[in-house]
Amino acid sequence: MASPVTSRRTAVPAGLTTGSAQGAMPALEALVPPETLPASVRAAVSAIAGAAGAWCPAPSPDGTRIAYVSDRSGLPRLELADLDGSAAPAVLSAPGEEVISVSWSPDGAWLTYLVSPGGSICAELRGVRPDGTGHRVLAGADPRATVFAGAWAGPRHYACSIAPGSGPDADVVLVDVVSGELRTLASGGFLSVTAVSPDHRTVLARRGPRAFRHVVVIDVATGLQRRVVRLDQPGGIASEDGRFSADGRSVHLRASLPGLPFTDRAALVEVPVDADGVPSPGRRVLYRPGADLDGYAVRPDGTVLALWNVEGISELCVHDLADGGLLRTVPLPGSVLTGWALLPGQDAVVAELSGPRSPRGLWRVPLDAQRAPELLTCTPAQPDPALLVEPVLHEYVAPDGLRLSGWLYTPPGLDGPNRTVVSFHGGPEGQTRPDWSPITQSMVAAGLTVFAPNVRGSGGFGRAFMTADDGAAREASFDDVRTTVDELVTAGIAAPGRVGAHGWSYGGYLTLVALTRWPELFAAGASLAGMSDLRTFFAGTEPWMAAASVTEYGDPVTERDLLAALSPMTTLDRLTAPVLLAHGDRDTNVPVAESVQAHQALQARGACSDLLLFAGEGHAIVGREALVELGQRLAAWFDRWL
Repeated sequence: MASPVTSRRTAVPAGLTTGSAQGAMPALEALVPPETLPASVRAAVSAIAGAAGAWCPAPSPDGTRIAYVSDRSGLPRLELADLDGSAAPAVLSAPGEEVISVSWSPDGAWLTYLVSPGGSICAELRGVRPDGTGHRVLAGADPRATVFAGAWAGPRHYACSIAPGSGPDADVVLVDVVSGELRTLASGGFLSVTAVSPDHRTVLARRGPRAFRHVVVIDVATGLQRRVVRLDQPGGIASEDGRFSADGRSVHLRASLPGLPFTDRAALVEVPVDADGVPSPGRRVLYRPGADLDGYAVRPDGTVLALWNVEGISELCVHDLADGGLLRTVPLPGSVLTGWALLPGQDAVVAELSGPRSPRGLWRVPLDAQRAPELLTCTPAQPDPALLVEPVLHEYVAPDGLRLSGWLYTPPGLDGPNRTVVSFHGGPEGQTRPDWSPITQSMVAAGLTVFAPNVRGSGGFGRAFMTADDGAAREASFDDVRTTVDELVTAGIAAPGRVGAHGWSYGGYLTLVALTRWPELFAAGASLAGMSDLRTFFAGTEPWMAAASVTEYGDPVTERDLLAALSPMTTLDRLTAPVLLAHGDRDTNVPVAESVQAHQALQARGACSDLLLFAGEGHAIVGREALVELGQRLAAWFDRWL
């Protein structure tokens, strides 16, 4: 029986350790300790999985300092640094706080930041002054409530969304960071604040379930909601990330407008609104037929800074707002840009960039293309690039003609078929990109080839591709799993009979699906925080998460039979490969019971399985000790069974 897995918080409670279910028939010994790996590999994995980063940049209003999140201490915390690097970063969050994101008030007097209490998805909103004083809990103290980041509405008021946890909705709430007063501005549906108008009379919020969200404009005085992209326009199905123009006379948003050329892709749309927030028909400002718009900023000089996702790689471009014309492309020192902020008073941004060989770091990126990007000194030291590999994009075609692709990581000096792990991303509307993936690089360090595919249902390839697995159509995405393995073997990448499956969240679910539907294809598997039964997932997850997931998986009441048919728990008797199940014991997004019940069922059947529960961790494993432990366990697991 394996020893309990600990984290930076506490040990696993008794009865929730690894090993066989009490009273079950003896199962094949599954434990594979990290010590089975050579010492050099363990050291490499420790360096890779333990590498620190910095992300979520928030510049001060005067452009001299930067607030951000870093895990250099072993736990994500709020740090503050001078942009010129003249002093060591200061830590503003309290000891033990797991920080998610940060925002700076327009007058520079306050920082608000979200905290994951003990790894829980039910985030709290906290506030602190830049000098470290005035620390306080502002919202979300109820352990059932979840706070979602929003936007400032003046120097002392922060507009955010709060889901009370008693139902599927989230309300728009105005928080006075000085007095602590909370005032509900709008209710009805799951509302996530994206912007506040310059006169503070209206709020923009995203509303709706996954893949069918749309932006509404809310009148603060009455709470009346109006859809920004009007229904009398062509399409108008999906829109998000709404922002007001500087004069408040129009709204910009990312939108997919079916029926117009190229608009299956996320594009930038401008919609005029009157003084009462009533929208008029809008116009497309920017679109690209082979790229999705990931983010944007409309600038006072009449230009738009657009972040494009092109086959998973980020491109930062400056466009003319009037006609959408490309003015210049801004060179980036990393392949994927996931967070950014304009630097006040400068023609530059602070960008959160990563790549396959570099964790998330903060860069000052000039927009004039005349100066080189500069890595901020507050970014933690990067790992030795010699330990890491660059992936290549590998494309292939499904039997129905749909183009698929993924990123192939190959150990150095390898020639010919190899032991291969197919690694599925979460979401399912997530996307595997050539960014920092310590778990992938840890497996490669153990001599394993890793292929990370984007099966149908992934983001980054247009709306039709992303929704191609909704509901009963999910079977088609399952078929992409077999297509992927066949491609890897036929192409001489994977050694037949030595293929593993791995994934986190939805990827963990897809791993269990793969192991039960095609047991002959996989020699081992590892599911991290994956769903094992969609029916119990809906019953156990947060109410707002369940409501948002109906369009993705199916209705837990009216389509219960569909959910059963799509659930690995109903076919676990077909699983023959050794399977490792890992989960944070504070996870309420995909409840930890999803892994526990699968392990218990497998042990009762005498199957080869192991269960790792990380104490104090939530849906994402973020503590350094836990990450290193996970990296070594996964590398050892696949090294043993492949």
